[in-house]
Amino acid sequence: MNRYLCVHGHFYQPPRENPWLNEVEIQDSAYPYHDWNEKITIECYAPNGASRILDAENKIIDIVNNYSKISFNFGPTLLSWMLRKKPDTYEKIIKADIDSQEKFSGHGSAIAQVYNHMIMPLANKRDKQTQIEWGIKDFEYRFQRKPEGMWLSETAVDLETLDLMADYGIKFTILSPHQAHKVKSIQSKEWLDASGGKIDPKQAYLCRLPSGKSINIFFYDGPVSQDIAFGGLLDNGDNFANRLIGTFSDNKEQPQLVHIATDGETYGHHHTYGEMALSYGLSHIAEKARAKITIYAEFLEKFPPVYEVRIIENSSWSCFHGIERWKSNCGCNLGTHSGWDQSWRVGLRKAMDWLRDTLAGIYEEQILKYLDDAWEARNDYINVILKRTPDSINEFLSIHSVKELTETEKTNVLRLLEMQRHAMLMYTSCGWFFDDVSGTEAMQIIHYAARAIQLARTVSGIDLEAEYLKILKGAKSNIKEHENAAKLYEKFVKTTRLDLKRVAAHYAVSSIFNAYDTQVTIYNYEIERKAYENMEAGKQRFITGSICIKSEITLEKEEFSYAVLHLGDHIIFGGICTVLNDEVFTRMYLEAKDAFGKSDVSSIISLFDKYFQGHDFSLWHVFRDEQRRIFTQMLTFTLKEIETSFRQINAHHYPIMLAMKQTNIPLPQVLLSTFSFIFNKDIKNALEQEDVDIKRIINLVKESKRWVLNIDKTTLGFVASKKISSLMARFKENPQDAALLKNMENLFKILRPLCLQMRIWEAQNIYFAVKKDLYDAMKGKAKQDDNLAKKWVSNFKALGGYLFVRSR
Repeated sequence: MNRYLCVHGHFYQPPRENPWLNEVEIQDSAYPYHDWNEKITIECYAPNGASRILDAENKIIDIVNNYSKISFNFGPTLLSWMLRKKPDTYEKIIKADIDSQEKFSGHGSAIAQVYNHMIMPLANKRDKQTQIEWGIKDFEYRFQRKPEGMWLSETAVDLETLDLMADYGIKFTILSPHQAHKVKSIQSKEWLDASGGKIDPKQAYLCRLPSGKSINIFFYDGPVSQDIAFGGLLDNGDNFANRLIGTFSDNKEQPQLVHIATDGETYGHHHTYGEMALSYGLSHIAEKARAKITIYAEFLEKFPPVYEVRIIENSSWSCFHGIERWKSNCGCNLGTHSGWDQSWRVGLRKAMDWLRDTLAGIYEEQILKYLDDAWEARNDYINVILKRTPDSINEFLSIHSVKELTETEKTNVLRLLEMQRHAMLMYTSCGWFFDDVSGTEAMQIIHYAARAIQLARTVSGIDLEAEYLKILKGAKSNIKEHENAAKLYEKFVKTTRLDLKRVAAHYAVSSIFNAYDTQVTIYNYEIERKAYENMEAGKQRFITGSICIKSEITLEKEEFSYAVLHLGDHIIFGGICTVLNDEVFTRMYLEAKDAFGKSDVSSIISLFDKYFQGHDFSLWHVFRDEQRRIFTQMLTFTLKEIETSFRQINAHHYPIMLAMKQTNIPLPQVLLSTFSFIFNKDIKNALEQEDVDIKRIINLVKESKRWVLNIDKTTLGFVASKKISSLMARFKENPQDAALLKNMENLFKILRPLCLQMRIWEAQNIYFAVKKDLYDAMKGKAKQDDNLAKKWVSNFKALGGYLFVRSR
């Protein structure tokens, strides 16, 4: 067969971690999920690891790992998050690459990506090298092999980048057809025009580089990729398959590669159930032998290039103007804000370039006091980033240090390397991609810049902030109240900046609401309690203590004493200072104890000024996730009071509401809102119980049918999905439990009228696995008149109907 088909998915999310905490904090826009990484994992990354193939009746007949059947790359920073937060999905991705090597002649389906999605043509040579080396080493660490290909951010390309990739042993990359300039047969001297997307994408091309090296390039099919990403091709698996097959030419002699490349999030996040169209289409094509499914490395081995190509430098797949989208007001935007422009990109780029170059000078001057080669050390620092342990740090320092380092010197080295890591992260492409400098992505990279500035000041004493903000003023926001990026920095970045004292403030204030152990890790900080005293009187509480805080990232360490006075609700006064010696701490505690015993609040507050130089810390200094949890805890009683009032209102007015309903008189909106609140609360409570009260839910759903209620389908769907997954996990542990099967069937049946937005792929996975392992055996027992088996088979088939899985 001379027909080969390859689908490439570029799976990527920008790094979203708080630069000081190294974790993604809660993002309200991702509700009901914690953050956008989690949301997109549930919608896309996880389902692609267990994608359903449906029959003509939309019943699941198979579940496959799409990653093992396609070419793909994952952003290294996304995989780092996934390993910590969604290890099951992470393992499916890694396993897919292992399994794919059996399918594709020893070649794996995964390829590498430049580390944090930097636009490579806009980077200097040093940064290009680090991006490539970090991307390769991250890949090797996770996939335990060398990458053959590498994805370029936004497919943005220049010859220097390709030359460096070839230096590192990368065999190929993937570009848009519009990035080809000229083409010729390797045997010919005549170059033909290939610009404007005229290049034939059905083969690999050799690109000779200025150094004398070469790299292979695949130009994906532009029109088909466009229809998949932005059209309706993923609405139907047959249409998807037919469009791919229809792209082959009638030439039956020459090998042809039809291949597409899109954002991986197309399959499930941008297009709901797009992963199912992908799995069905590839399965259908393979089963009908309409083409051979392959990946780039396998095709390249079988069919080396016979044509040579010259690229259009400084071009990309997502900007008509080359790479202007990441440095100027070129006109490329989302098109959702009429009248806005993106001239802010110029100022943001200038500020980042100035900061990068200034930081480089500080880095070189400082790091050479400790290490032999500044930039080789930065390249090798990825080994520490991948495995932040004392052993990996010591191994790194043993290789690069020019002398035996003190603990303070080790910390300075790590600070400088972290400064350079954040100088990398502040160039993440998404910072320039969207419509305004006040957007989440632009503000994220400005936060990274702030962290780099802070580290530079700590190590060298040089403060770059004022000059950086002066340049940043040139990035004018489209939103009048924001004015410019410098104002945004003052408003939103400075307030979140952390140091060890701020971490101590978080610990101190949150200890009012948490019973911390003697040793605790909060994000990337290890905290050891040295002293602790607690006094309570009614709603009032006074806590004081001493702690030692150590950063797991830079190893910096400091001891603090603290005191916190809680007067109830959100009224909190807190003070932090360098650790008090035992004598002073004891004196402070005894004075506080005396004042607290007399309920002398003013005297207690005066102690803050006496011992802690003020009482500046409060609930506002607690980290975002914990702050949210504390406020929720504070509001528990208030919300319960409101709920009680609503129930009383509803019970008192229910008879007249029913009379109005029976006479077809519309109910006042306030009464419907009250009723809706109670209904949503009761359903949620019923679903969150360990043992679901089926009768209670039946009555609630019946009642909802009488009224036109505002059902919170997002929240209830999320809670119901978790309950189904929980019940299925119990079923997995005891798969012969027919009663549990019946309960799940009943729950689906009862909830169906509510039309909830449920994600049941986890339950489907378990059901499908049990079906493969147990169904035939139980069916055999049922045929032998085993009554329990008969009941089990009946209940299992019924549940399969609700899970849309073919049970026979």
